[in-house]
Amino acid sequence: MNANTQKNCDFLRALYNGKTCERPALIARPDPIPDFAWEDGDYTLSSRPIERWVPWVVDHYRNQVRWQEKLGDDAVPFARLMTGTHIYAAAFGCPVHKFSDNNPCALPLVSSAKEADKIREPDIWSSPGLMRVFELAQLVQRELGPDVFLGPCDMQSGFDSACLVWDKSDLYCAIVDPEEREAVKRLAGKCAGFLKKFLIELRKEFPNMSPCHCPDAWAPPEMGPWLSNDECGVVSTPLFEEIILPELIDLSETFGGLGMHCCAEAEHQFESFKKIPNFYAFNRVNSGKGFTPVLDHLAGPEGPVHTLAWISEREALELSAKAPAGTRFVFVWTGADLDAAKSWQENLRRML
Repeated sequence: MNANTQKNCDFLRALYNGKTCERPALIARPDPIPDFAWEDGDYTLSSRPIERWVPWVVDHYRNQVRWQEKLGDDAVPFARLMTGTHIYAAAFGCPVHKFSDNNPCALPLVSSAKEADKIREPDIWSSPGLMRVFELAQLVQRELGPDVFLGPCDMQSGFDSACLVWDKSDLYCAIVDPEEREAVKRLAGKCAGFLKKFLIELRKEFPNMSPCHCPDAWAPPEMGPWLSNDECGVVSTPLFEEIILPELIDLSETFGGLGMHCCAEAEHQFESFKKIPNFYAFNRVNSGKGFTPVLDHLAGPEGPVHTLAWISEREALELSAKAPAGTRFVFVWTGADLDAAKSWQENLRRML
């Protein structure tokens, strides 16, 4: 690890652990390789030798190193192992549809409470797609060295995966029926238990894996998992606290914290998010209400680090100006050329 990377690791660790709030972190990322547009498609769905994907991961990592050297930003390079959102639902037996852009999508497996109750939690070691995550990570470490930081595969909450396994048009009818709601909770529990077991094994095998799967930025590997929690926007707060929140609390208590990605209009859940112990990071994607509602609920030194991508300079400046003292930010610029990234970083460093 070079001196710049070590310095950035130390700064980001301090930021995520609440030891500093002196300034936002600024991270510029090179154009991500189109996640599902490489020639052989998503590596978890292919029967081709996993070695075919190693150059993609390695080249992307080395491009990050090159950017960091030229920009001097707060980035920490890591070898990205991202997948589609389908991987956990596929392990439960869902078929996967591949669109023309190769962005795979799990198709529902069941469409009723009776069918959902027949589903059994699979064995992670018998799930070919998940095993290919382990295989690719091992090969990348062999190429780049055992100390290289890895980036995770996709991370879906158990409830979000249950909404892929069970046709949502029926699941959301069942969730408001007091009798069928228990079937929703049982399926979500199976998906949550499966994810938890997978996370335990993944972290055991790859202790240098960053937990942050979205956005495209590094977080300290010792921090808790960082999940997509998108379906929470559809349910009421009482249903969220009854069905979804217990899984998030359990994961945080198991791993010592929880990070979250959310692209739903879920402002009505923000107060409930505060019930998650050590809710340390939040990637809020801009919704119809913009970014500023996070400041009404999740700001200040007790709030999570707001790790925000796809955000304009104006929005970053506005958030920083309105935020209560002690609010921490990581601003991520993704998908630009070097000149644009340098201009973005210089402008924000000057104005923040």
